[in-house]
Amino acid sequence: MCNTLRVRWTIIPKTAPQPWIACGGCGGPRAFQSSGKIRLNANGRKLDAWLIYKCLTCERTWNRPILERRNVRDIDPAVLAALQSNDPDWIRAETFNLDALRRRSQRVDEFVEFEIAKEMQRETAHWTRLTIELLVPFPTSIRLDRLLASELKVSRSRLQALYDEGMVRTDPDRADVMRRRIRNGTLVLIDLAMEADREQSWKPLASGDPL
Repeated sequence: MCNTLRVRWTIIPKTAPQPWIACGGCGGPRAFQSSGKIRLNANGRKLDAWLIYKCLTCERTWNRPILERRNVRDIDPAVLAALQSNDPDWIRAETFNLDALRRRSQRVDEFVEFEIAKEMQRETAHWTRLTIELLVPFPTSIRLDRLLASELKVSRSRLQALYDEGMVRTDPDRADVMRRRIRNGTLVLIDLAMEADREQSWKPLASGDPL
């Protein structure tokens, strides 16, 4: 749409999820944090790989299995290279693998603190609609209404009212979307035709560029 201001927000959680594991050093369940290191063990053509975690209280280690008795030929070459080189980007992505963590731990702590990068994707004169594309490369527990309220400086009750009136929409849309976790690729579409301060207030907050 020619009357649409389009921006992209990339949201990166500051802290990776922390599983609670029975710690032999502490004598009970404790929160563990990734050390950022991989341990490998090769037995012939079979490979085991673990991501090493440390207890936040006593630093006792726990090895979270990533691969178990996998034939080297069956491992994606990119994954194998990342494991062998302790690739920090691959490891960071793996620390956000909630499904894998929940299979090994009954409790996984998540954190809402995040960093955000805002980019202008398309700027147009006399715009009346705002589209925000959300890039969420790692799972985060932050809700959509909290994100929009904090970044656009509006109350959550006002956002919900705008949503109920059809002035705020999402793609894809789903029930209670405003109270759900943000998802990668979501588009937030806001009709601001009736907002006289959209250029002075909404635009710099949405784009990250001060006037």
